[in-house]
Amino acid sequence: MSNPKLELLTPSNSQVIFIDQQPQMAFGVQSIDRQTLKNNVVGLAKAARAFNIPTIITTVETESFSGNTYPELLDVFPDAPLLERTSMNSWDDQKVRDALAKNGRKKVIVSGLWTEVCNCTFALSAMLEGDYEIYMVVDASGGTSVDAHKFAMDRMVQAGVVPVTWQQVLLEWQRDWARKETYDETIAIVQEHSGAYGMGVDYAYTMVHKAPKRGSYRGETLPPEPA
Repeated sequence: MSNPKLELLTPSNSQVIFIDQQPQMAFGVQSIDRQTLKNNVVGLAKAARAFNIPTIITTVETESFSGNTYPELLDVFPDAPLLERTSMNSWDDQKVRDALAKNGRKKVIVSGLWTEVCNCTFALSAMLEGDYEIYMVVDASGGTSVDAHKFAMDRMVQAGVVPVTWQQVLLEWQRDWARKETYDETIAIVQEHSGAYGMGVDYAYTMVHKAPKRGSYRGETLPPEPA
């Protein structure tokens, strides 16, 4: 019997859902540095855009509690509809179910807040009732404590959820550096969002391969002048 979870993520078999990436939800996150969280969320979003991955953004109680979705995320998908809900479980909203079905892909990559509530309930319900495969982006999600995140992830993994990281997803979609149609954008995402890896790419490009420096800086470098 074939196991679909052994199949690699590709641009043609994946869809992405961002769940409740909103400031009031982020205020409660204690399992990951919140600036790192937002960096990773936006990095994943740019990856989805680069590879033309169908992407859903869903929100909960925007006006009464959670606040507006991060503008940095919306800037990546400026025309995307926001699927507003009242339920903590995104699966309970028909709009979300319809959007997932319309995308026609069973591998659902999830980035959301909080891990132990909105992510976990959606993942379990979507697997049970929708026969979806769930790939939970652990470093683009967060819980209200380290334990809350960890044990929610443990519960989901035991149920069949596949844990991934945002950079893992990006590079799995790219897969081969010979794929030039997405090479430049993948590297640009790495340089901006991948921390030490991105710094290393900048160093190799400029110091080893003598490529032009990235960015808009045009100032003069003054030579040493020992006093």
